[in-house]
Amino acid sequence: MTIAPAQPVRTRRTRSWPGGVWRRDRTSIAPRAIVLAAVGAGVVAALTLHITVVGMGYLLTGTAIALAVFATRTVRPTAAQAVAVVTALALLAVLSVRGAGWLATVCVALSWVVGSFAVVGGRTWTGLAAGSFALWFTPLRVIRWTRRGASRWSSAERVSLLRVFGVAAVSAVLLLVFGSLFASADAKFAELLEQATPSVEVSNSVGRLVLGMLVCGGTLGAAYLLRRTPRVDALAPGPGRPVARWEWAFPLALLNLLFLGFVAVQLRVLFGGDRHVLTTDDLTYAEYARQGFWQLLAVTGLTLLVIAVALRKAARREAIDRTLVRVLLGLLCVLTLVIVASAVARMSLYESHYGYTQLRLLVLVTEVWLGLVFVLLLIAGLRLSGRWLPCAVLGSAVCGVLLLAVVDPDAYIAQKNVERFEETGRIDVSYLRSLSVDAVPALDRLPEPERSCALYRLQHEVDEGAEWYEYNAARNRARDLLAAHPVGRCDRVAS
Repeated sequence: MTIAPAQPVRTRRTRSWPGGVWRRDRTSIAPRAIVLAAVGAGVVAALTLHITVVGMGYLLTGTAIALAVFATRTVRPTAAQAVAVVTALALLAVLSVRGAGWLATVCVALSWVVGSFAVVGGRTWTGLAAGSFALWFTPLRVIRWTRRGASRWSSAERVSLLRVFGVAAVSAVLLLVFGSLFASADAKFAELLEQATPSVEVSNSVGRLVLGMLVCGGTLGAAYLLRRTPRVDALAPGPGRPVARWEWAFPLALLNLLFLGFVAVQLRVLFGGDRHVLTTDDLTYAEYARQGFWQLLAVTGLTLLVIAVALRKAARREAIDRTLVRVLLGLLCVLTLVIVASAVARMSLYESHYGYTQLRLLVLVTEVWLGLVFVLLLIAGLRLSGRWLPCAVLGSAVCGVLLLAVVDPDAYIAQKNVERFEETGRIDVSYLRSLSVDAVPALDRLPEPERSCALYRLQHEVDEGAEWYEYNAARNRARDLLAAHPVGRCDRVAS
């Protein structure tokens, strides 16, 4: 009896992306120009980008990446892509002007989101979120894409590439040798050469090499996404199945009555201000402000969730349904805006009594931005069309951050605390020490010993970023001010 050979077991290959969202790619090749441009972006990052120093290196690296991704493509970018790229670079440019580390973190994170939108696109909430993480799914595709491209290079192209690197190396050696000899022969020429030659000091060479490789790989990934773009909007859930009118209108009506009753009963509390705090036992300004802020966050999450569910479940074929959606959701947004206005008033009252801090200012700006989001939701509800809403919310966040950078938050906080000190004689020097170099011009107005105590830590921070590619306008201005008026001894911390 013969035994049939065992058949190989076929395993079903799983896909990380649903069908039609991002098709498999076995044919595309990476052009040589893209690879060289990505290597150039990695070199720029390795030489100029210092992650812990807020400076111009971020803008230089971002510009190199943008040029490598878009300039090597024959198709011109769309108007939306051009605006997104310029906006992303504008956010990175903030790091060349302001020195606040927390503001720099916000700008870099938002620049990543806007840059991902420029490459991948996305018109839905799901599309914007998925597009922001699309780069993390490209390594295997980019490796195969680059490998196929390199295998297509002709031997003449490879030789010419080696010659380019060889000529560059020989030129650098000649300039270094003869430039050093001429500089040692004449002091005036050495001074002119030092002023004309950019200084690039490569410290932590291993870390710089790793950083350059990561930026090079990320640039290749962005270039690949621009040419083989996944349909991230296809990941968005489809329209929900409408339910009967009373099933969605009745809960919304009850919720509106609850909101209306809360606003009516608590009207004195919402806008009571000083009188409510002074006439209420065991109530402080801090509790008054924080209570309003957490109310805002809770109401924000509830309202956004209710609107999302209602828009999926509410039928809008008949005129009465569309009218109910506009009235019920519109009233919910309006009542939420009342609570937003209350929270803003509470935080303003808190700041006027206890001074400004980064957290308090950031909370206030967030509250105002959330109020703007509710206005956009209200407009979308009245028009019964919200396809533009995700991009509008992202755009409002970008405009808010750029406006915050123009205001110069740390300098504003320091100025308000100095003015409060001039009026009341009270100041928290220990907190002012934690501000960035943006606050130096305002803190320089303080009398001694408060001035020296507030600037004690910052006098060491201004010495960072001395290289040209780490330029920061706020740090340079602070360095000049402290050089003209040195910081004295700080024998005590005034508060």
